[in-house]
Amino acid sequence: MAIHHLKSGKPAAARAEDDAKVRATVEGILADIESRGDAAVRDLAQKFDGYAPASFRLSASEIEAAMQKVSTRDMEDIRFAQAQIRRFAEAQRTSMADIEVETLPGVVLGHRNIPVQSVGCYVPGGKFPMVASAHMSVLTASVAGVPRIVASAPPVKGEPHPAIVAAMQLGGAHEIYVLGGIQAVGAMALGTEAIEPVHMLVGPGNAFVAEAKRQLYGRVGIDLFAGPTETMVIADDTVDAELCATDLLGQAEHGYNSPACLITNSRKLAEATLAEVDRLLAILPTTETAAASWRDYGDVILCDSYEEMLSVANDMAYEHVQVMTDRDDWFLDHMHSYGALFLGPRTNVANGDKVIGTNHTLPTKKAGRYTGGLWVGKFLKTHSYQRITTDAAAAMMGAYGSRLCMLEGFVGHAEQCNIRVRRYGGRNVPYGSAAE
Repeated sequence: MAIHHLKSGKPAAARAEDDAKVRATVEGILADIESRGDAAVRDLAQKFDGYAPASFRLSASEIEAAMQKVSTRDMEDIRFAQAQIRRFAEAQRTSMADIEVETLPGVVLGHRNIPVQSVGCYVPGGKFPMVASAHMSVLTASVAGVPRIVASAPPVKGEPHPAIVAAMQLGGAHEIYVLGGIQAVGAMALGTEAIEPVHMLVGPGNAFVAEAKRQLYGRVGIDLFAGPTETMVIADDTVDAELCATDLLGQAEHGYNSPACLITNSRKLAEATLAEVDRLLAILPTTETAAASWRDYGDVILCDSYEEMLSVANDMAYEHVQVMTDRDDWFLDHMHSYGALFLGPRTNVANGDKVIGTNHTLPTKKAGRYTGGLWVGKFLKTHSYQRITTDAAAAMMGAYGSRLCMLEGFVGHAEQCNIRVRRYGGRNVPYGSAAE
């Protein structure tokens, strides 16, 4: 394979060193929250956000006051976005049917899709208040039927962000907190004197939030590892450099460590995109963050063929993959490791982030190899059940089960089967005979 890196970001070793520092910081903070509860949360909120009100949970009147600050146009836009997201989530929910089947006469098997009973939805704030993240987590959990939805976002400029609060409330949150970062996900997962712990954590966040979710996983469920935004553009000479550079920098502005990668089979497009990125960075208002991400985490990879482009893309397994080629459907058919695909020049990642209806909480750091993004099914647990309705089926299954238990040496297991053979087999079967 002839794959050329015309631009590369930080080497893997340097990125691993950054990750190790984050891990240690998060471990210490979570231990503090677990040992000191509300006191630790308050200290952390004061330290990182300069915000420590009497209660971090918003009252009904505080929620109403925040929503009153949202302009009519912004509220209409929030409602429009939520309508699109709800429509797609409801269609996804409908696709998940409870089933029951009689696999043999008298043997009934089934499964039920049961909502997680409580979910903590984290909505990032920081440099950019992520209003859309409230739709993606809170609203989707609501469609799934989760009975307790807790939502938390950091303060912005020393107060609850009105549009985020509106999105949480309209999406169906039952409890809304003004808490950010590790202290938010830690408090929701571990519980404090004031916050009852949840069963599951969802939502994107920075590297610290993502690491906190990773360390809390097992104690609670999580949706996926959704760390700093990644974007990949797969393009050939059917599009121009302005489109490619805009789509790369449009996501690189998320933070200082947001990977952005161009994969192409056109050297002309690759070189023109590099030049166009430099031009745009000179005028982009968010150039401080976008330039840092592009410098440290930007890649331009030149391939000889579409097959090579596909192979590299699947191996990197990026979160957002924008495909603009003369064979977009071919990539749709053959891509297997990614967060979400954006097909053709008419769509873009920002559509998916904000309004089009698919969920923007997506796997990063190659997690797309084993999971998709957040969707209504993530809030549902598929539980199986079984029922035997006839004596004949009980005896027959018991005989098979007993022998298979004895094959593994589980005598007690075998006797669970044997007693059914004796009781339902229609005759007095001596102990152990079904296992023979």
